[in-house]
Amino acid sequence: MPKSSFVDFRAVKAAITMEQLLEHYGLSDRFKRSGDSLSGPCPIHKGENPTQFRVSMSKNIWNCFSECKHGGNTLDFIARMEKVSIHAAALKAIEWFQLDRETMAADSDKNADQPNEVPKDGNAPRPKPAKTSAPALEGSTSNKPLKFRLDKLERDHPYLAERGLSLETVVDFGIGFCGKGMMAERIAIPIHNPEGNVVAYAGRWPGEPEGDTPKYKLPQGFRKSLELFNIDRAIKEPPEKPLVIVEGFFDCMKLHQHGCRKVVALMGSTMSAAQEELIRKHTNGESHIIVMLDEDEAGSAGREDIACRLAKFCFVKVHAFDKPGTQPENLSADEVNQILGGAL
Repeated sequence: MPKSSFVDFRAVKAAITMEQLLEHYGLSDRFKRSGDSLSGPCPIHKGENPTQFRVSMSKNIWNCFSECKHGGNTLDFIARMEKVSIHAAALKAIEWFQLDRETMAADSDKNADQPNEVPKDGNAPRPKPAKTSAPALEGSTSNKPLKFRLDKLERDHPYLAERGLSLETVVDFGIGFCGKGMMAERIAIPIHNPEGNVVAYAGRWPGEPEGDTPKYKLPQGFRKSLELFNIDRAIKEPPEKPLVIVEGFFDCMKLHQHGCRKVVALMGSTMSAAQEELIRKHTNGESHIIVMLDEDEAGSAGREDIACRLAKFCFVKVHAFDKPGTQPENLSADEVNQILGGAL
């Protein structure tokens, strides 16, 4: 789309979400979900306060209550992050998320919707959905396979035993404590694409980090929304076995250790459009899926959304735990087998 083209700002705003933008900028891990809101440090003025920047997912708007003292919609966010005009922000969004250029273009003889800034209180009406497909499918781009491997990882680090992983599982997943390099002082976890190529390493701090140190570290530019952890092995399992979807790396590895080999992790409590497409690609109308997220507010909201979306093309079962705070990695082998209906 040439820069001189008229852009239907309303269509662009409706086609992307603030969650997708945070994912694009590699900021998702710095934000916490509470009901309809996401809160974290302001990425615009590079703040540190974990509650100064808030996102309303239902309204698809943001607000910085600190130095910026400003709020806005998705295009306003891009414009401020990139220090460009709203028009340039819309063009970037179209490119980043591979939006349909014809749908996003406004005819020159019509009044294209102009982006109105949201008042500082953030109470602006949510943009009306555009006549376009669901939020941009990230799957049109990909994470490139790495040209290196992290070697000399410590497989016997005590933190791995604390999480209940056997040496066999540790070796099988290729994880270990990294003494130096990009994941120094962290447990390095390789992430593979469906073809089995390593596309990134996630770094888990061994224990509860202090201060502002994040639990997980992902490489800059890596988009986890395009991948499903352990998908490369899960798709090799018999089609009649149910596919189990969990949130985290350790949930996935523990279930795998208990014999549930057809398991993937979202690396979060939400499912992106690209992840949905991956699941759709490797299942059919006869497939069974079990959604087993953490028993907390985020997990509860996430599993309902996931089940609703996946139920359109296969059989989906949602597993809710009786005890709040329960995670799949807390299960015993017998409990896993019971949930899977004796399929192990």
